[in-house]
Amino acid sequence: MVTAEPPEEEASDAALVRAVGAGDAEAFREIVDRYGPRMYRYALRLVGGNDTDAAEVTQEALISAWKDLGTFQGRSSLKTWLFRLVHRRAVDLQRHRRPTPINDDLLSRFVPEASDNPLQDVLDAELLAALQQALDELPWHQRAVWLLREVEGMSYDEIGEALALPVGSVRGHLHRGRRTLAERMARWR
Repeated sequence: MVTAEPPEEEASDAALVRAVGAGDAEAFREIVDRYGPRMYRYALRLVGGNDTDAAEVTQEALISAWKDLGTFQGRSSLKTWLFRLVHRRAVDLQRHRRPTPINDDLLSRFVPEASDNPLQDVLDAELLAALQQALDELPWHQRAVWLLREVEGMSYDEIGEALALPVGSVRGHLHRGRRTLAERMARWR
């Protein structure tokens, strides 16, 4: 029986995990370079745009990864395992801290700046503020699933692995989150 080769990224992830297990710090640095920015971006949106909290969550997740990578079983992909670590640290942080104010500039990089159009600048800023507020009002799992699917582009299976949820629950949270966001953002259509 011929088995399909894993995607190139997964194969190199497996090699990096083996190298880290053998004590190769440079291999871990490559994992950090590959996934760290995406982990931070996810953490930033999950904790409501607070740079300090996102950096703390990401750092704690990477420390846990460094300590536990030798015991990583490979039952999920390295990417989903790392995102799960970020998610757990963000949940812990949210449990122990009070809510933080919304950072209105969080999503500004997703809308191209209007050139010489002050009205469009105001509308873009209002749209982003409304989207961030709507995201912050979503229940935790709906927000996490929406961010992983729509921003990080993860599959339902990957999201399920990262959040320890059945795929059916992932689909349900995503559906409810999308519906709620559509209702709250209706005036922007």
